[in-house]
Amino acid sequence: MSDLDRIETDVLILGSGGAGLFAALHVKAAQPDLSVTVAVKGLLGKCGCTRMVQGGYNVALAPDDSTERHFMDTIEGGKWLNDQDLAWTLVTGAQERIRELENELGCFFDRNEDGSVHQKAFAGQTFDRTVHKGDLTGIEIINRLSEQVWSRGIERLEDHRAVEFIKSEDGGALSGVLMIDIRTGDFRFVKAKAVLLATGGGPTMYRYHTPSGEKTCDGMAMSLRAGLSLRDMEMVQFHPTGLLAGEDTRMTGTVLEEGLRGYGAYLLGGDGERFMDKHDDRGERATRDIVSRAIFEEMREGNIGPLGGVYLSMGHLDGDEVRRQFKGMVERCADCGFDLVSGRVEVVPTAHYMMGGVEFEADCKTSLIGLFAAGEDTGGVHGANRLGGNGVANSTVFGGIAGDSIAEWVPAEGTFYDPDEAAIESALELCRRPLDRSAGDLEAIRLRLYDVMWEDAGIVRDAASLERARVALMSLDRDLDGIGVSGGDLAYNLTWHDWMNLKNLILVSRAITAAAVARVDSRGAHFRADFPDSGPLAASAFTRVVMKGDDMETQSEPVKFTRVQPGETLLDG
Repeated sequence: MSDLDRIETDVLILGSGGAGLFAALHVKAAQPDLSVTVAVKGLLGKCGCTRMVQGGYNVALAPDDSTERHFMDTIEGGKWLNDQDLAWTLVTGAQERIRELENELGCFFDRNEDGSVHQKAFAGQTFDRTVHKGDLTGIEIINRLSEQVWSRGIERLEDHRAVEFIKSEDGGALSGVLMIDIRTGDFRFVKAKAVLLATGGGPTMYRYHTPSGEKTCDGMAMSLRAGLSLRDMEMVQFHPTGLLAGEDTRMTGTVLEEGLRGYGAYLLGGDGERFMDKHDDRGERATRDIVSRAIFEEMREGNIGPLGGVYLSMGHLDGDEVRRQFKGMVERCADCGFDLVSGRVEVVPTAHYMMGGVEFEADCKTSLIGLFAAGEDTGGVHGANRLGGNGVANSTVFGGIAGDSIAEWVPAEGTFYDPDEAAIESALELCRRPLDRSAGDLEAIRLRLYDVMWEDAGIVRDAASLERARVALMSLDRDLDGIGVSGGDLAYNLTWHDWMNLKNLILVSRAITAAAVARVDSRGAHFRADFPDSGPLAASAFTRVVMKGDDMETQSEPVKFTRVQPGETLLDG
């Protein structure tokens, strides 16, 4: 392996979203002498999901709000499947982190006339607690975090994709990460004392999806291959209102943020009539899972617009206020030929977020020594359904905690482990597999994956559809292995990387399907048409998936109600 470049860093952070950048800053603040390297699949500050956050950041700040109320909304929204200690860490940590964002890192969020932070309504919450910067909150956060990272001597590996966790020679700890420099096509092994997994999720295996194209569940796929357990993988959140602009544009699936419905937007069927009241008493402000299923039902019944979706309408609201509060949304719709202010915009449920991920502790440690995890790569915080506005809070809260934990752990316990060279060779073989085969039609594989996951493992599932998905995914994996790509120049060889993207997406899709088969009830984002009841909340259990060989093994684990029992509340009265 003479062609394998090798470098060392005390701390390697995979991902440059809210979790990764916060962790980097916290490590450097606590331990300035540690070398910290952020590796990102694209450009730091210009890619990832945090930058795409529109709506805002949930945090209990108002005198009439409380952490207990935020916690109960999170638990009830998660249908009692949340790890309650993680959820409590989220709601309490958000209060500290939002002040850090403004007072230390330079973010500036929208204000009321009296100078207090403005908080808007988001669905599924009993209080208006979503802090925001117009509808471009993520850009504000990532711009400020990036500026701070650039100014602190933190190393960067941009255009580097992580392809495999490499364990120590005895398999008991993490040695480092095998990566590819996308700019040259060269492999690079990065040895580290501690690694933070913060690549984000990205359910881009569905026909309609919101994340950017580089989000292909790489971290989750690496975790599965490394033998780590993942929980709640059946819980894939569909945002109810993805822009539907036609099949020939990537703008389709882009989120029209939840604040629109919180402000009072209506959902209309193809017949021009509202339909949410027949699905939930909260109407358009019901949680994302309920609204997505309602839209999906209208679509199946044929109550649709010309592109196959339903309509979002704000024409009954104050147009000037809509333009002021949702400037980004208005402009985005106008770019696609739609008038959000006074017209109707066609929308469709779009795969948005994965509640499931690697099992981890409140200090962000995982079961693999040396590996920490934070953000959308992890499971347990949100349970069966994430409240809008809790996502960026999750990434920044646990990113900061991960940085603090790593800064404490590395000087005390961290060490450079020699890697398992056979594991490196095996990972190299997997990546090089398509380079020795004749080029094939990757786009056909992608479209088949879209169809399988949307139709058979999407918003509504049953035993028959999930079995179809299981069989089809195995077939897709075999077909992908038979397809090659041009192996000449590997510099920016996007076809090669697309093959690896699909390999990871298919693997994670298999985990989603296996978990969905195992859960024979309906909770939150997971709806089984053949098991529509939620089952007794007191007997709540989460689903764990582990990869053994080439098989996905599942087990059910009872939820520990460490703070509140179903039927109880932390609220006074």
